[in-house]
Amino acid sequence: MKNKLKLTFLSIITLIIPAITFAQETVEVVEKTLSDKINEVFTPIVEVMAQVVFWKPFKYFVDESSPLANIPVVVLWLVIGAVFFTIYNKFINIKGFKHALELIRGDYDDPNDKGEVSHFQALVTALSGTVGLGNIAGVAVAVTVGGAGATFWMILAGLLGMSTKFVECTLGVKYRNIDENGTVSGGPMYYLSKGLKKQGKGTLGSVLAIFFAVLCIGGSFGGGNMFQANQAFAQLTSLEELSFLSEYGAWFGVILAILVGIVIIGGIKSIANVTDKIVPLMVGIYVLSALTIIILNIGNIGEAFSEIFSGAFSPDAAKGGIIGVLIVGFQRAAFSNEAGVGSASIAHAATKTNEPVSEGIVALLEPFIDTVVVCTMTALVLIFTGYAHEPQGLVGAELTSAAFEHALGGWSRYILAFAAVLFAFSTMISWSYYGIKAWTYLFGSSKAADYSYKALFLGFIVVGASSTLGAVMDFSDMMILGMAFPNILGLYFFAGEIKADLNDYFARIKSGAIKKFK
Repeated sequence: MKNKLKLTFLSIITLIIPAITFAQETVEVVEKTLSDKINEVFTPIVEVMAQVVFWKPFKYFVDESSPLANIPVVVLWLVIGAVFFTIYNKFINIKGFKHALELIRGDYDDPNDKGEVSHFQALVTALSGTVGLGNIAGVAVAVTVGGAGATFWMILAGLLGMSTKFVECTLGVKYRNIDENGTVSGGPMYYLSKGLKKQGKGTLGSVLAIFFAVLCIGGSFGGGNMFQANQAFAQLTSLEELSFLSEYGAWFGVILAILVGIVIIGGIKSIANVTDKIVPLMVGIYVLSALTIIILNIGNIGEAFSEIFSGAFSPDAAKGGIIGVLIVGFQRAAFSNEAGVGSASIAHAATKTNEPVSEGIVALLEPFIDTVVVCTMTALVLIFTGYAHEPQGLVGAELTSAAFEHALGGWSRYILAFAAVLFAFSTMISWSYYGIKAWTYLFGSSKAADYSYKALFLGFIVVGASSTLGAVMDFSDMMILGMAFPNILGLYFFAGEIKADLNDYFARIKSGAIKKFK
């Protein structure tokens, strides 16, 4: 009997090993073929989109060597919008900061308000979609290209972006839909279509809403999904001890898809319950590590900020003097905090509140945390460790990782790798929510629409983790940035309406008509 069992066991092992080997070889062939095919399809699309999103309007009026010639229209569009809404709303980014903290604490939470999540949960859900690899890799790119002075302009762009977030998230709540089951749908698709129709511009609103929804779906599959899975796997396999996993991208993708699927199947409440734990954890890990390095170099903090300030206004600064450094800093900040893109308003629309302005004020904290705090800390680490001046041929996340390792030792590599996986995971679950809301806006709210989107989203995780998708990554970046065009154009039409709502809200706060519940 024992011999029979032994033979049976050996037979199974004999069958399993070749099967696993064959499966792995098949996966590798499929991965390569799939990558090639996808890149072939997307390359011409990317080339056309790049001519629109990254069109450089000043190149026709200035010399090609001038930094102005390299300003992409999307960055100009985001920055002009941020400056306009900051001035028009009398610096709400500063005026509303203290009240935003009161709202986050729950001081004004009314348990009878309609919605699905708290102010804090909406904030961390939106933050989980922005705080991520851009804070690790994007800052390194800015400092490498533009020098320490780029940090100053990143901070300024983050402060200005707070005003744009306020406007779009206020509108997200004001024009949201709440069905008979209490499920909320909101975001640019709704305030563009409903709000502009109210102003007698229904056709324009519908066109902008559909355009935004299409771009949002593309962005959710690419930058909010495949890119995150791809970079999470790359961060893990960059660790020497885990380098052997580099051939198992598809299996990593399957495991990640299962974990994401468990979370997103429950909708915004399930997503918020996860993000309100993951986001403080991942930001805490990263900030604590950076803060440790800053404290160890506290004696040089004055010199570092002096370098940042002087570098921002130095005619001899890297990458074309003052204008060049300004462009680099503003560009990286705009790409990092997504102020003006409109995605965050989809999450904030689900907040339990009957005061749209209150949620807009909460939302203005996002660019502050994402850009002013986290990105600045990354820049200081690069300056203190010397990698801002001598990158030693390293770029992006590799440069930031090397700086942390130099200051804290080899163990910091594991901290960064863990944080990167958490960043990617949280970004994916947030963007799945953005994508499903855009999807159901176009195709209707039904179980079939819901499951079809989620199945596609989870499938793209496996593709992203296991493929080299250069063209589709570029495509997804442009889809996300492209969302800013219909969104900000629509925001201008609501400028007067939002200003009136803001003045009315603070007047009621002052008179006591809006009371604290704690």
